[in-house]
Parts: sequence; structure tokens; C-alpha cells
Amino acid sequence: MNRRSFLSQVAVGVGAATCLGRTSFAANSEVRIGCVGVGGKGWSDMHETSVGHKIVAICDIDEERLAKAHEKFPDAQKFTDWRKLLEHPGIDAVTVSTPDHMHAAVTISAMELGKHAYTQKPLAHSVFEARRIAEVAEKQGVITQMGIQHHATARLKLAVHAIQDGVIGKVSDVHVWTDRPGTFWKQGLQRPTGGSEAPKSVHWDNWIGVAPFRPYVAGVYHPFHWRGWWDFGTGALGDMGCHLLDPVVNALQLSAPKSVSAEGPEPDAESGPLWCIVTYKFPGSQYTSDEVKVTWYEASKMPDKSLFLAPDDWKGSQNGVLFRGEKGNLFVGFPEMPELFPKADFANYKWPELSDHNHYTQWTSAIANGTKTNCPFSYSGPLTETVLLGNVAYRTGQPIEWDSKNLVATNCEAANKFIRREYRDGWSIPGLG
Repeated sequence: MNRRSFLSQVAVGVGAATCLGRTSFAANSEVRIGCVGVGGKGWSDMHETSVGHKIVAICDIDEERLAKAHEKFPDAQKFTDWRKLLEHPGIDAVTVSTPDHMHAAVTISAMELGKHAYTQKPLAHSVFEARRIAEVAEKQGVITQMGIQHHATARLKLAVHAIQDGVIGKVSDVHVWTDRPGTFWKQGLQRPTGGSEAPKSVHWDNWIGVAPFRPYVAGVYHPFHWRGWWDFGTGALGDMGCHLLDPVVNALQLSAPKSVSAEGPEPDAESGPLWCIVTYKFPGSQYTSDEVKVTWYEASKMPDKSLFLAPDDWKGSQNGVLFRGEKGNLFVGFPEMPELFPKADFANYKWPELSDHNHYTQWTSAIANGTKTNCPFSYSGPLTETVLLGNVAYRTGQPIEWDSKNLVATNCEAANKFIRREYRDGWSIPGLG
């Protein structure tokens, strides 16, 4: 089946999956999983979701990675094209662990065929895609989870509990930071000239997928280096924002931001910035003193140490969140446990006993037993929209006023071209791109 006939089948089959219904499971029965992307984070996604269930199909554009995965799961059928994997008749659910630019195409196509979905963060490459993923998940009634495993930790549960219990009072502002991209990958890049034939083990056209075509260049895009390129990745904010802004949105029960602004080096059409600071302004909630400001910092940028009210010898964290409230501050790190500042003011506070849960098995158990997940696309879709709006504001070069209902920047027409993207000819998905 060629790509056009497959995508046409998805369009025709939209109603069919709904009419036939999801696969019925007896309690605690085995879920049959197809994994799209089995290298990098895909390797752990495949392993974690296999516990108590069966990996029946694996897909990767890199045959070396595929062979390694097949050694671990020799009964799984191998594919180098995710569209062929979705034709497999024995799949109940899929994991999607591709580069960011392919998340929406694979996830929506799978859900339209009635498959449950576990998709890595960020849920999508564009704001519009994130909205569509959440809409299709609701329409199809499938069980979903976005890959932000920190959400399941006692560490974040404690932070959310303390905020919602009023320990630091109403929150006025929040500061969120990461050391990415740092030495993890490069940004501030210019597209290399020329190119070469991809290795025979790499199916380059399938890797490019919905993005504009460009030639293969060794060590520049695949593997992992794609994160710094706008056509494929979403930069440091896309990589870490869903992790770090999750406890903020969750604890404060925030809706969509009213406005977003950003500062950093001169925006480049090809690659993410060397650093960026993004300011979100959200409507207030029952946990905030009024409209709340959330500031994102990346790379070498950090919030001023004086904001923390921490001891002089406090070491802090390379990745973390600082909530500032009426009675004091709450810090939670990645991976540091939450702390309250000034320490003397909270010396008698007793943290409750909370435990981790497994983010992966929660998804497979929900499929098998008809229960719910903590990070379904109804939650993680709006979270991803918020995260990606920071990139929109940065790339636009001016503050944007945001109309979430209509997915439009009301004050800046230039911003709207970054909300939704065009898909490469032959790769369009009905209702998506």
C-alpha cells in the first residue's frame, strides 16, 4: 500500500473505528502493542509498556535500531514504515516515540483506526496539532497518555498537594528553568549545504515524513540532533517544557495563557535559539492571588537567586520550578524533592506520605481494565499548546495576545503562520495538515 492509499484509508475509516468500537478486554487481559520509534526514548517506552503485555509490532526508520529491538522482542513483526505497522490486524495500542515532527501524524492516524495511544512529549510539533490530537482522542474514546513520567512521582505529587493545600498561600508568580540545550544538543545552527546518500540502514524519506524534504547529512539530524531544528524539533522549551510546566499547570489549575512574550537572540528560521526567556500571563485561579505570571528560562539563563529566599549555601537545581506565594516559596527540582522557603517559616511543616506510581503501567492497565490515566490527551494537549506558544512568541519576535478558543493571535498576524504548518506533498493527514 502506498502512502496516498493508506492516508485515504484513514480518512474513510474514521467512522468505521467508532462504529465497531474499541477492542473489548477482560479484566487484566493482555494488551497487544505496536511501537513506532524504538531507539532513544522509544527503547524505554517499548520496554516499560511490555511489562505484563505483548509487543507485537515494532517500527523504526533505522534498521540497526530495529534489529536491536527485534533481538529483545523476536516475536514482534518489523516495519520501517509506520503506516504499514498500523495495518497490522493484531494491534490494540501504539507507542509513538518519533522525532517531534511526526508525533501528530502517527498518533492521529492510529487513533482514527481505534488504537489507544502513548505519545512522547511534546504531544505535537505545532499548537494546531496538539488541539487536533486531543479532539480526535475524545471523539474516538481511546485511552491515552503523554510521556511525562515525572507526573507520576511522589515528588511532584507533594508539590501539587502543598500548593493546593495553601501552604504558601495564593501564588503570584512562578519561575521555571532548564539547562537545556546545553551540551545535550546544538541550537543556533545554520543549515548545512549539500548532503549525501543516507546509510542503507536508514530510510531517510520515511524519517523526513511530513516535514519539508532536505538531504541527509551525517551527524546533523539523525539520531537525536533533530531537536535543534525547527522543521523537526521544538527546541529546549519543547523538550523540557512539558515536564517542567506540568506541575505549574496542574497545581494551579491554569487555563490557556492570555498572552505570551519572549526574548533571546535574533530568531532564525532554521534552528532554535542558544537561550530564551518566555513570559506567560494566565488568568487567575482559586490557587493564585490574581493573574499569574510564569517565566521560563533556558540554557545559561536562570531566575535571580534572591527570588528563592533560600539559604546562602543552597545548591539549587539545573532543572526546576519555583512557586512564589503570600506566605513563602515552594521549590521542586528535577530530580530534587520539594522544599519550602524561608526554611525557618516552615520548620514545623509535615509533608504527607505519598508514593510514586508507574506512568507506563497506568496506561496499559487503563486499557485492560477500563480505568483512567493521569495525563490523557485531554490534559496533555492543552499543556502542549501552552508550551509551544512560547516558541511561537519567540519566533514571531513580539508579544502575542492569545485567543485559545479560535487558536489565533489577535494582535499579530505573523504569529499565526507558526500555529499550523503545511505537510509535505503526499503526507497530508485528513483534517491535520
